Amino acid sequence: MASGGFVAYYRVSTAKQGKSGLGLEAQREAVERFLNGGRWTILSEFVEVESGRRADRPELEKALTAARLHKSPLIVAKLDRLTRSVAFLSRLLEAGVEVRFCDLPDAAGPQGRFLLNSMVAVAELEAGLISQRTKAALAAAKKRGTKLGGVRPGQRLTKKMRAAGRAAIAARVAERASQLKPLIDELRGTGVVSLNGIAKELTARRVPTAKGGATWSAVQVQRVMRAAG
Repeated sequence: MASGGFVAYYRVSTAKQGKSGLGLEAQREAVERFLNGGRWTILSEFVEVESGRRADRPELEKALTAARLHKSPLIVAKLDRLTRSVAFLSRLLEAGVEVRFCDLPDAAGPQGRFLLNSMVAVAELEAGLISQRTKAALAAAKKRGTKLGGVRPGQRLTKKMRAAGRAAIAARVAERASQLKPLIDELRGTGVVSLNGIAKELTARRVPTAKGGATWSAVQVQRVMRAAG
């Protein structure tokens, strides 16, 4: 039985289907059956009226952005509601979002990723060859006596290592800030301009904080806004 929040993506092929609900209602019912009750919530819904052959999907991009923002899975009624395109599925794999397909209930987590990777055979082959070359290079470096791995107990941190650590943290902060900026801009556009007001709205919308917390503070909002520029 499912629990938590999901971002739903639906696609219909014609404007007539979108307006009448034909196809759309069936997809919604498929999502409800898949989730099978439980303490779950559809955080956002995005409906695309588009041909499956087209690669530009503005509503899908919005859905992926929302899924990253809420750190929630994207749920789709059927795999073919997304695409049959190998290149498009490759882009989806790189989106950093977990995707659940109602017609493939076992395709979740590592199994789901493997299934999608199987469908993008060219990308999988390329990744495998890169991995093979990397392992070979690491093995050769180890034979030459090069020490591999992260910081070991008792190892002294160099200035370069500290700088690399700070840069990695800054990159993660900047990435999260860029994900949150459109929502914060939207709130400010509706008149919610104070830091406390924005914090309350983010908390009410169940948007996780940078560290995965449930409650926002004015200070956290200020840090995000500074990082987002």
